[in-house]
Amino acid sequence: MSTNSTALQSSAVINEAVQTLHDGGLVAFPTETVYGLGADARNPAAIQKIFTAKGRPPNHPLIVHLAAPEKYDVTQIDWAALVSPWVRDLSEDALRMINAFWPGPLTLVFKRDKSVLNEITGGQDTIAIRAPAHPMAQELLRKFKGGVVAPSANRFGKVSPTSAADVRSEFEGMLDLMILDGGDCEVGIESTIIDLSSGNHALLLRPGAITPSDILAKTGIKVYKPGEDKYSHDEAITPRVSGSLKAHYAPTTPLRLYAPGRVLDALSEFPDIKSRVAVGVWDSDSSLSEDGHPSVHFEEVTMPSDSRTFASRLYRSLRDLDEQGWDLILFPEPPAGEEWDGVRDRLQRACFGSGPSSSSHASN
Repeated sequence: MSTNSTALQSSAVINEAVQTLHDGGLVAFPTETVYGLGADARNPAAIQKIFTAKGRPPNHPLIVHLAAPEKYDVTQIDWAALVSPWVRDLSEDALRMINAFWPGPLTLVFKRDKSVLNEITGGQDTIAIRAPAHPMAQELLRKFKGGVVAPSANRFGKVSPTSAADVRSEFEGMLDLMILDGGDCEVGIESTIIDLSSGNHALLLRPGAITPSDILAKTGIKVYKPGEDKYSHDEAITPRVSGSLKAHYAPTTPLRLYAPGRVLDALSEFPDIKSRVAVGVWDSDSSLSEDGHPSVHFEEVTMPSDSRTFASRLYRSLRDLDEQGWDLILFPEPPAGEEWDGVRDRLQRACFGSGPSSSSHASN
């Protein structure tokens, strides 16, 4: 098939997806982070379908996705015009971050405009917004000409999808769900979330591929981490955001982290479930030996020691291992350093929620 007819075909598929959104239906689409389950952000009935499909608590807020305008002859995109219908005020700092990182895996939290639906914000007075960088997401959003809310396209609390096949397996029974296939997600973990709603400083609410150091280097803006400095937020006034529950991103197989060189210690903590164990080892390490644990069948799974590569493969590995029927999955603790914070955050939540009862954790 020629490139031109492929382009025409994908354009027709996107037009159908746009129509589905206008009609109040759901469309799963790729972003650079994970696949999203999208609905028209101005349609309460469509938004309700997301919560129902995912089994997501209604007080859990959603992120609004916006398109960058076509870039012809534009040296500087007028993001203010695109964002202002959704937010109460747009600070200079916010615009600096937007111009530096959008489209990209950065979500910003603002005070919401009064026209924003309560269904999106979980009843809070804040709204989270991002502009995804995936070309298919951008084309969908541009043609739709509006905001699309899109949490990850998986059942609530489970491992996020990084391919169209993942989405299909999550929602097998949903025949009316349209799924756009844009290949595997490049970043592989959800966007960084920064809270700008207090007006006087930026606060990190969820780590991701874009780190506070990246933001400082590109914009000169310091991003505070929770509990840091005099600006630490009162828990009660920090906005709830996606992916902030203690149990999240969780496989059904028990998942645990082990400290460097302490695989056997980790195993001895689980005497009842260690007959078949998948053990993640860094590609830079020598392999483990099965000495001293005749009862255990190990299989080593090599993990990339580069943080970006690890992030891009994290959910793929968890899904694949989950399907292989292991009794226990052991992953190495990520090294110290800000570039590993996003991965560490996802792994800790995945461990907490993992295991056969993980569906009950997620609902707590």
